[in-house]
Formats: sequence, structure tokens, C-alpha cells
Amino acid sequence: MHVAGIDIGSATSKAVILNNDKVVSAAIIETGPESQGSAESVMGKTLEKSDLHLEDMKYIIATGYGRINVPFAAEVVTEIACHAKGVHFLFPKARTILDMGGQDCKAIRIDDRGNHVAFLMNDKCAAGTGRFLEIMAGLLKVPIDEIGPLSLQATEETKISNICTVFAKSEVSRHLRQGVSKANIFGGLHAATADRVYSLLKRIGIDADFVISGGIAKNIGVVKRVEAKVGMHAYISEEPQYIGALGAALLARVRTSRT
Repeated sequence: MHVAGIDIGSATSKAVILNNDKVVSAAIIETGPESQGSAESVMGKTLEKSDLHLEDMKYIIATGYGRINVPFAAEVVTEIACHAKGVHFLFPKARTILDMGGQDCKAIRIDDRGNHVAFLMNDKCAAGTGRFLEIMAGLLKVPIDEIGPLSLQATEETKISNICTVFAKSEVSRHLRQGVSKANIFGGLHAATADRVYSLLKRIGIDADFVISGGIAKNIGVVKRVEAKVGMHAYISEEPQYIGALGAALLARVRTSRT
């Protein structure tokens, strides 16, 4: 029995197909201007990889920023619930999740069954999100996948006092004109990002095991700094961007077991 979960995020769209507890296929694409089009594209890619068809799916759950625009989904579920289930499936002992996405950051606490019991979200400002770092990478003309390692080469973390993206861009440009190295600037930007998300974690409460999900989980510069602040190792899945879609698929499997 095949089920699917689809996560339409602000930056990327992901889909996962499950057969019982086994991942049959998964795919990720950049989210386009229309959520429905992105949903159809990523689901089509996932089906193609599995040699299955949409009608083979017993149940589909959508989550994420554009979840209400997935016409073939039987149900929509919040990304909080889906990330909780996805993390619990991969890390059963996990109790704290830091999900760092393109447009927001979430701190989530879960119980021993993978249910979320509390959460806080930063979605009013780009600081602490993937989009913030992406903008700064573009400004300093450094490929996005290189900024994390570059930040760890900093000899001094340049203080970035503005968390607003617009003002931070001006501040970063000024540092660059003054001859500050890109490594030191990115050291400061990554430190500011870690400070921002750590404030969420402190408010929600940090319990072991601690998991980081989302695209920024692939950024070693942020991960290392968050780990230092938390004082513990962060568990990260092989594909941290798929956690929401995986959780949606797991919930879809539960729905089919009740019918």
C-alpha cells in the first residue's frame, strides 16, 4: 500500500512515497512561483523515480507553506506536526527539534510518541533563515554551499548588529569596503543566525536528543555554532530537507490503517 507526503516550502518542494515503513522514492525541487505547479512537478518526479502513478497512492497528505494548493492531496496538515512525526521516525529518542527553513525557523518539543507538545516560530523577520544567508551570499558573491565552511575560517566573528535584512546588507557592505575578510563577515553572520535561533530554543526548552532539520541543517557553520550554544551534539538526517514530507507520508499511512 503506497502513500505519499508532499511538503511545499517557500524555497523548495519535497515529496516522499512510502510503502509501509519503507521509503520507495523521494524528490526535491525549487519551489516555483505557483505552489500548485511545484506540487505537480515534485510529485511527478517522485512517481517517475518509483515507476508508480498518482492513482497508485492510497492517501496523500500535504504540508508546508503552500499545502492548501495541492489539488491531489486528501488532507493538509501543519508542518509542525509533520516535522514532529518525521523526526520521531528517524530519531525515536528526540525531544527537541530546530527546523531552519527558507522563510522561517521553528523550535519544537515532542513527546515519546512523536506528538508536538510546544513550539515557537520566527516568521516575522528573515534573520535566522535560509533566505537571510542566501541574500548575504549573493551580496558577497560566494556560492551558498561554500559560506558555511568559509565561516569556520574566520579569525574573528565580525559583529553584525542589525537583524533586519535590509540594514544588515548595508552593514555587511560597509565591513567589506573597510577591508574585513569575507570569512570574518560570514563568521559574524553565522554567529548572528545561531544567536537568533538559540533564543527560540531557550524559550521552548532544550531536551536531549536534539535534532536539526531543514535546509540550513546542511550548513556546517550554523550547525557548529548552534551546537556550541546548546552544549550538545545535533542529530541530522542524511536528507534533512525531507523531514516534513516524510512526516506527512507517515501520517498518511496512519490514516489508511484506520480505514
